[in-house]
Amino acid sequence: MSRSCVESCLGRMWRSYRILRSTKSIICSEKTFRGRKGIITNQRQYYTYLLPRSEENTASAVFEGQQYVAYNEKYLDKRSGIQGNLEGKSKARVIKEFIEEHSDQAFFSKDLTDALKDQGIKPSDIMTTVRRLEKKGTVYVRGYRQHDRQTPFKDGYLLTWINNNNNETISREEAIEQAIKKTNTILRKTASASTHPIIERIHLIRDTIIEATKLQDLTSFEYLHNKIDNCTTHEAKNALTKALQLYPDLREIKLFNIFSYYYHTSMSKADLKAAISFKQSYLRKMKGKQNRLGHNWEATVEWFVDKFTKGAIFQTQKHRTKGMDPRRITLHLIKSVGPRRNSAEVDRVWSVSMGLLVEPVTYVLECKWGLIHKAMVDDFLEVVRWSTEFGVDTVVGRQIKQTVVCVFAGSAFDSAESANTENETKISAAAYAARINIQLVKAADLNDKMRERGLPKEITVQTICKTAKNEQEVRDILTRIWETPDESKEILAKVAENNKDTYTFENTLEE
Repeated sequence: MSRSCVESCLGRMWRSYRILRSTKSIICSEKTFRGRKGIITNQRQYYTYLLPRSEENTASAVFEGQQYVAYNEKYLDKRSGIQGNLEGKSKARVIKEFIEEHSDQAFFSKDLTDALKDQGIKPSDIMTTVRRLEKKGTVYVRGYRQHDRQTPFKDGYLLTWINNNNNETISREEAIEQAIKKTNTILRKTASASTHPIIERIHLIRDTIIEATKLQDLTSFEYLHNKIDNCTTHEAKNALTKALQLYPDLREIKLFNIFSYYYHTSMSKADLKAAISFKQSYLRKMKGKQNRLGHNWEATVEWFVDKFTKGAIFQTQKHRTKGMDPRRITLHLIKSVGPRRNSAEVDRVWSVSMGLLVEPVTYVLECKWGLIHKAMVDDFLEVVRWSTEFGVDTVVGRQIKQTVVCVFAGSAFDSAESANTENETKISAAAYAARINIQLVKAADLNDKMRERGLPKEITVQTICKTAKNEQEVRDILTRIWETPDESKEILAKVAENNKDTYTFENTLEE
């Protein structure tokens, strides 16, 4: 007898109350060769049957820990097609009919599970069925679109019925466009009430860019980051990237091939051209103040290194740019690092000889004014590693030479930003830099040296950088207040009075 014949006979005997059937089935995986389609794997379930010992006890029995029962509609297979359990429908059919009946709506897979859980539908049943329907072209599934894959939203994938299956008057393109509009409606409705932070950030970014576009203005990343509360730089960049992916009407433009700004396509060409011209003029002027503070910070760190490091010999280099400090060093790169292709600059390089027979130790300094992020530390490390001067090829890849020490000087580190270690614990950006063998110089460390000298607490390296007009004036101020700590306030006040015109001009530009 064939297998189907045996199964049919046992089923009829069970329904005629001649034998008992197990309440639980045995799940087996079967592989079937289907020619060009290949080998198909299916899961089949089998029941075991028991002949009752006497005609008087035919309702139930227990054998080897397994319960056997007589025929009853509540024990019918959910996929049997016999009325009495889920109205004879399989789980897949229940899910399909629910989506089709609500074809004018879109909903998350989590919401679909909640709606059908009373009928025994589990979360695993939803996506298994939906993926089959997606292959048949009857259901549209939407998630976060990334470079090479799609990931679910906070509440799962967005699902909706494609309406042209039973309506030949609508083309396939129009049906897919309608499905996208339905999912867009759900995304807009759930954004404000969503508990997922990234959805809130994405819609806040979009609203902010549209608002700026209506005002004929461009939006910078810094403005967007400040608009989002409790968000690190990495999280803000991630949300901005996803917003550009989800909304093609948001555009990015780079000014001077460096500074990124964003606008909405509804802005006219004339308004866009005027906004670009205004931002370019603004950048030319405002970056002057940031460059002044940054260069002053470099000179401050250099002064302390020269003061407290015995035998430090700074490297110098001639530059084509007039007025560029000769102690700034240009490194040659064998591999591009970020936007830098063939070369990159470091702020200072000095060597210290430890003895006659010992190779000198070379220190490479990078200074950053403002809030320091983990990405800046990684970027500096990559520049040194891939430079021809300080990098070397090893059996484990490109590494920094053993006699080279990286020093990163930052005025302040982002306390909200953290990095993951091997055991998945989070550490601060400053601790992360220390773990990858980068020596840190913080403004607080230099201020401690000034306190030890007897300088008042009002005199800080930050104040000196903001007060001085240029790098040479920074060196002069530090030398004078170090020699006469008691007169430091008067010295700094006199410098501030002399540079009043510089501050007034910068404040006017900011306003």
